[in-house]
Amino acid sequence: MSQITITLLFLAFAIIMFMLEKIPLGVTSMIVCVGLVVTGVLDWQVAFSGFIDSNVILFVAMFIVGGALFETGMANKIGGVVTHFAKTERQLIVAIMVIVGAMSGFLSNTGTAAILIPVVIGIAAKSGYSRSRLLMPLVFAAAMGGNLSLIGAPGNMIAQSSMEKIGLKFGFFDYAKVGLPILIVGIIFFALFGYKFLPDKVDTSSEGIFDETKDFSNVPKWKQNLSLIILLLTLLGMIFEEQIGIKLCVIGCVGALALIVTGVISEKDALLSIDLKTIFLFGGTLSLASALEATGAGELIADKVIGMLGDNPSPYILTFVIFMLCCIMTNFMSNTATTALMAPIGVSIAQGMGADPSAVLMACVIGGSCAFATPIGMPANTMVVTAGGYTFKDYAKAGIPMIVVATIVSMILLPIFYPFFP
Repeated sequence: MSQITITLLFLAFAIIMFMLEKIPLGVTSMIVCVGLVVTGVLDWQVAFSGFIDSNVILFVAMFIVGGALFETGMANKIGGVVTHFAKTERQLIVAIMVIVGAMSGFLSNTGTAAILIPVVIGIAAKSGYSRSRLLMPLVFAAAMGGNLSLIGAPGNMIAQSSMEKIGLKFGFFDYAKVGLPILIVGIIFFALFGYKFLPDKVDTSSEGIFDETKDFSNVPKWKQNLSLIILLLTLLGMIFEEQIGIKLCVIGCVGALALIVTGVISEKDALLSIDLKTIFLFGGTLSLASALEATGAGELIADKVIGMLGDNPSPYILTFVIFMLCCIMTNFMSNTATTALMAPIGVSIAQGMGADPSAVLMACVIGGSCAFATPIGMPANTMVVTAGGYTFKDYAKAGIPMIVVATIVSMILLPIFYPFFP
């Protein structure tokens, strides 16, 4: 059996098991990870490299930073301020999506989500609304906000490098021509209709640090203030990541260590705040993304789908197919890997047709950001699985309508701003 066939079988197994959830998501991920090693598709270093991926390190660090914010009661305090202004659940959803969307345009969307998850859990505790109704809009807004600028998401820079190879380039806010309308329409959609698709889970206060019944009256003021100061300094470090030359995950680690060293959070509570389910789910699934890339299985899927269109496909149909292909792939691979895979294919197709490659690349980037339908679509989705008590089906139920909305907006705007034959 070829390595491509084995990879595709593991992909099918992962999709089916994620949907049925007969065994925990993290266990499914690890079966795939170990299975790819046993069958010889990947060597063990590559298969397990996901566990030292920069996003996993960022997860661990930000779970501790968020844990300190919650352990000291500061998350609840901030929640009280926000709920003072946003009185209803839908107003809270809109407020959260606006803040997260705006921040994600200029920060890492994963970093933005990581910083704001404990704040939103505090908002849920203070407002009395279920956190499962607020965390999903948060991560969806983080994904949409990544398309507001050139630095919003790694996939944006990958598309830019593909453009530069052929002597062209995108402007800093070019992605926002389509990304901003998607964010605005997405927020309106959730305010009017989308909130009906959000799961309403009973909050389980026994889950680690997220104990909203805790009494914070005995926590010293300095601990509360310092937890917030370190969070804000971590945020500033992430904003100026390029200027200071330190990676996001390392900035997160500095913040986490500062909280432990100063005694704001104990070592025991810091370790308790790390959600191992998330680590196993994300780290294990990265091996599947590596196999799709390394064996050429991902490229094979893309080639087969595009090949079905014939020799002279309509530019509109081609844009739609590339967009939808990226939408589907990004929900099982990272959006970075999806864009990296599809960008060169898109450019060669566009050049073969004598078309403007920016139209195809923009479809790749926007489609690749629509990682709403699975808990493994992007790191932020994975981070809230345990806190929100979500299942695979919960993401599909709320995420597929959002993908439909993003597709409609994109198919209207892409031909206007990025025509195939300008």
